[in-house]
Amino acid sequence: MPEEPAPTASTPTGGTPDPLREADREAEQRRLVQEKKNERMVWWYLAYFLFGIHLVAFVMIYAVTHAK
Repeated sequence: MPEEPAPTASTPTGGTPDPLREADREAEQRRLVQEKKNERMVWWYLAYFLFGIHLVAFVMIYAVTHAK
């Protein structure tokens, strides 16, 4: 006789949710939120880095073109 799957929060029979699965789901949700935040921060660091490089390049171009 095949075994029945463990009840989850979305079971149509109204079974009690497995606390371990619920904790895993919450941990995964927190991890995804943190990953999104970290990815956003990487883009900001990249933007500041590229801005800084261009600023330095413009200053160097100005210095070379105005040198005697």
